Amino acid sequence: MLSKRLASTAAICLLLGAGTAACGDNKDSDKAAAPATTTAVAAATPTATPTPTPTVAKLDTDKLTAQEIEKKAKDALAGATSLRISGKMASDEGEMTINMVMDSKGACQGSMALPGMGSFELLSDGKQYFLKPDAQFWKTFGGPKGDAVAEVFKGRYLTGFQDDPKMKDLTDFCKLTDASNQMLDDGSSTPTKGSAGTVNGVKTFSLRQKDDKGEESLLHIATEGKFYPVRMEKTTGSDKGQVDFTDYDKPVTIQAPSPDNVIDYTKFQDKVKGA
Repeated sequence: MLSKRLASTAAICLLLGAGTAACGDNKDSDKAAAPATTTAVAAATPTATPTPTPTVAKLDTDKLTAQEIEKKAKDALAGATSLRISGKMASDEGEMTINMVMDSKGACQGSMALPGMGSFELLSDGKQYFLKPDAQFWKTFGGPKGDAVAEVFKGRYLTGFQDDPKMKDLTDFCKLTDASNQMLDDGSSTPTKGSAGTVNGVKTFSLRQKDDKGEESLLHIATEGKFYPVRMEKTTGSDKGQVDFTDYDKPVTIQAPSPDNVIDYTKFQDKVKGA
């Protein structure tokens, strides 16, 4: 249910994947009847039509199977306009962290830290992409010139790499649709029902899934309104951790860095060679 893939070329790319997803129907919009009006010839004031109480969709976890809950989850997540992914995951090398906000138009902003490799910031307005690794990142992947490369790129962003196929994993991660497809990857096992709970103040229901090693993951799903994923959690194995999903459908505003703080990808190799 929860996995990660690390790859390195000129930069390192991180992707999250998940087996089960969460969510479902939209909450009904509020509807109020037009108030009754009086006229000059009216004998009496008509009785106003009462305003109906808005209804909130609820996930019927008793009647629905785990697979049906999963389907509702996938549909809802696929319909989200934006979200924030944040959390920590263990690995054999250490702890990995992520804090990334993204929307359906390709805008994204956030950071990732990889154990023993450094960290980087990534942002995009949906057209231009900007990557700013820290010094440890450049020292890790810069080879013999790592220290010098880190100094050249100190505080600067790399841009103009969106057309390089080697960077596709990185740019795809900024796209909510592609990231959701990764998170909604079915995996090889069938989910089973877990239990009701509360995560980050949201009422939830969990789905349980085991991989081919018998290691367990949980997906916590909102049970009211839109049945969005609230948390993915790896509970057993060496790669324990959790990822929270918050800030659904909130606008994502990106401000590009100033030109003085940007190095074009086409000049990247020259900068490295001259370092």
